[in-house]
Amino acid sequence: MPKSLVIVESNAKIKTVSKFLGKEYEVMSSVGHVKDLPRQRLGVDVEDRFEPEYITIRGKGKILQRLRKSASTVDDVYIATDPDREGEAIASHLAEEIKNKDVNIHRVMFNEITERAVKSALQSPTKIDSNKVAAQKARRVVDRLVGYQVSPILWRTVYRGLSAGRVQSVALRLICEREEEIERFVPREYWSVTAELKAAESNPFFSKLNKIDGKPPELPNEETTQSACTEIREQVFKVQAIKKKKVSRHPSAPFTTSTMQQAAAGRLGYSSKKIMMIAQKLYEGIELGADGSVGLITYMRTDSTRISAEAVESAREYVAVNYGSDYLPKTERKYKVKKGAQDAHEAIRPTSVKYAPKKIRKFLTAEQFKLYELIWNRFLASQMASASIDQTTIDISAGKKYTFRTTGSIVTFRGFLQVYEDALEDKDKAEDNMRIPVHIEVGDELNLLNLKPLQHFTRPPARFSESSLIKELDYLSIGRPSTYSTIISTILNRKYVEKLQRQLKPTELGRTVNKILIQNFAQLFNVQFTARMEAELDEIETGKKAFLEVTNDFYTPFIAAVTEADARKQEIRDSLQEQTTTKCSDCGHELIIRWGRNGKFMACSNYPDCKHTQPLEEPEKVDDVCPNCGKPMLVKHGRYGRFLACSGYPDCKTTKAVSIGVKCLNDGCGGDLVEKRTRRGRIFYGCSNYPTCKFATWNKPVNRPCPTCRNPHMEFRSTQANGDFHYCPACKSQIEIEETEAHGTLAAG
Repeated sequence: MPKSLVIVESNAKIKTVSKFLGKEYEVMSSVGHVKDLPRQRLGVDVEDRFEPEYITIRGKGKILQRLRKSASTVDDVYIATDPDREGEAIASHLAEEIKNKDVNIHRVMFNEITERAVKSALQSPTKIDSNKVAAQKARRVVDRLVGYQVSPILWRTVYRGLSAGRVQSVALRLICEREEEIERFVPREYWSVTAELKAAESNPFFSKLNKIDGKPPELPNEETTQSACTEIREQVFKVQAIKKKKVSRHPSAPFTTSTMQQAAAGRLGYSSKKIMMIAQKLYEGIELGADGSVGLITYMRTDSTRISAEAVESAREYVAVNYGSDYLPKTERKYKVKKGAQDAHEAIRPTSVKYAPKKIRKFLTAEQFKLYELIWNRFLASQMASASIDQTTIDISAGKKYTFRTTGSIVTFRGFLQVYEDALEDKDKAEDNMRIPVHIEVGDELNLLNLKPLQHFTRPPARFSESSLIKELDYLSIGRPSTYSTIISTILNRKYVEKLQRQLKPTELGRTVNKILIQNFAQLFNVQFTARMEAELDEIETGKKAFLEVTNDFYTPFIAAVTEADARKQEIRDSLQEQTTTKCSDCGHELIIRWGRNGKFMACSNYPDCKHTQPLEEPEKVDDVCPNCGKPMLVKHGRYGRFLACSGYPDCKTTKAVSIGVKCLNDGCGGDLVEKRTRRGRIFYGCSNYPTCKFATWNKPVNRPCPTCRNPHMEFRSTQANGDFHYCPACKSQIEIEETEAHGTLAAG
C-alpha cells in the first residue's frame, strides 16, 4: 500500500511523474482548480473585508472525494500543483479539503517534470506560501468586482451578455486606439533616388542618395525630385570614403512566455492559445518509446530569462561536441531579467539536451515538433558564440552638393546563427543590404549607368497581431505570462475584435464598448492603473502589502465610478442611439438606430407602443435564386457571420452558405466551396455537398493558376513576415498577388 500521495494538477502529468516514483507513492490529479467563486452571483463580501465565497466547482466533488479517501490511507500528502500563483491557490484549496490530523500535508514544486527535479522536490518539501495565495485571491476578487459590477452597465446600455474585464478591456483599448491612429493617419509623399554606378574595374552596383548639401534629402514631390535628378546627371561621381568595420551580433536570451508566443506566432502562424496548448503538452510529458513519458520543456509560464547552472553546462557541452570549440564563448552567457519580472522560474528551455528535436521527431506531432525545435534552437543559440560581420560603407560624391551611400555586410563567422536567427529581423536587414563592389578605391571616378527616382508614401502604424499585442502588453507590464492567451481569446470570443489576415481589428461593437468604458471608467481601464495593479499584486506576493490594503484602495474609487455610471445609464443609452429621417412603415414615427445582439438595427422611436424593427441597411443582392421558390437570395448577417437568405422570408425560410466562387477541389464532386464558421467564430471553407463531401480547408482557395507549376488553384495566405501572398499547395511556391493576377484568367474567390 502506498505511504504517500502526490497530487498534480493535470491527468497528463500522472503517468510522467509516476514513472519516477516507486510503489510507495500514489499519484493523482486535481484536474485544475477545485474551488472558485459562484458563477451566478458576485461571491465577494464587500462589507466584510472582501472575503471571497469559494464553492466547489461543479463536477469536482467526486474528484475531492477520491482525493480525501486516498489521503486518509497515507502518512504524507505532497501537493505538486503548478509553480505559480494559480497553482498555489489550488494547493491551498486542496489542503483545506483533505486536511486530516493524521496526515502531513506538504507543498512541492518543480520547474520541469524530470526524475531529478521531481525527486529533489519531494526530498525538500515546503509549506504553502500564504503570500502567493493572498496575491491570487486579490487578483480573483478585483477581477470579479470589475466583471460583475461593470458588465451590467454594458447590459443596460448596449445589450445583455456583454462583459468588461480589468485587463481584457485595456487590451481592447490599445487595439481601438491603434485603429483610431490608422484612421487619422494622412499619408505623406516622399521620393528616393537610387543610382546604378560602375568603376573601371568593378561590377555595376547600386547606391542611394544620402545627403543634399550635407543634410538628409527632402524630396517631397516629383517636381523637386526630377529637378534634383537633372542636376545629378550632370555631376562627376567619385568615391569619397570607404569605411570598413567588424561588428558582433549576439544571441537573444532563451524564451520567456511572451517571446515564445511572439516567435511562434510570427514563424509558425499559430494563435497564442494554440501555442500555449502545445507547450503545455510538451511540459507535461510526451511518450518517447522505451523512455516512456518525458517532460520535454521547463514550465512555460515565466517572465524570466534565467537558466540553471546545470542547464548552461549541458548546453555548452552539446555545442562543443556538435559544433566545435569555435562556436563556444569563453564564459557562459547570462541574461539580464527585465525590470518588474517575477523571476520565479527559469526561462523556457529543453529539460535535457539528449532529446534533440530530430532525434525524437517520430514521437511528436508536426505542431509539437515545430514548437519544440524553436524552443530547443533558441536555448542552444543563447549559449553560443556571437556572429562576426564585416560591414562596409561607401560614400560617393556627385559634385559638391549630392552624396550617395552604399552599405553592405558579410557574415564572416555565423556563430549562433548556425542554429537560430530572427527571420523578421534578418528580412529587414536584407532589404537594406547592398552588393559591395570589389576593386574600388577612394578617389575612383564612377560611371553613372542609370538614375532611378522612386515615389513612396509614409505608412500608418500597423494593426496589432497577436504576437505584437503580447509584446506590447509585456512591455507595458499589463497581465502576466499566464494571462496573455486568455486576454486575446476573450476579446475575440466576445466579438469585440476580429482577425483580418492575422491582424486584430476592433469591431463596431468593440469600439462601442470601449467608448462606454473610457468615458465612464477612465481611471480604471488605462495602462498606468493596470500596470500599477499588477505591481501591487507582486507586492502582496513578496509580503510588502496586504490583501485588504490593496483591495480596499482599489474598491473605494471604483464603486464611486460604478454608482455614477449606473445613475447615467439612460444618458449613456441615449448617446449610443442615432437619429434617422426614415419613417416607420407601421406608425409614421421616425426610426432610430439601436444596438441588439446581432449588431445595429433600426427601431421605431415610438417603442413600446410600436415594436417595428428593420435591418440597418438593405440586404446585399447576389446572382443566386432560392432553390425552393425561385426568388432572389440576399446576403444577411447573423451570429456566425454572413449567410444567404431567401428574399421571400417569412413565407420562405430557405438559407444557404455564401459561395466563394470556387468549385470543390475534390475530383468529381462538383460542389461549390462556401464560407463557414466554427462555433468559436473561426472562418473556414467547406464543400456545399457536405456531408456527402467532407472537403474543408482553413486557407481560402482562389481561382488562379500557379505561374510556377500551373496548378489550377492557389490559396490566399498572410504572414507577419511576408504580408499577403498566394501559396501553391502543389509546388509550395509563394507568389506575390500582383504576379498571380498577371497570370490568372478568373476572378479571385
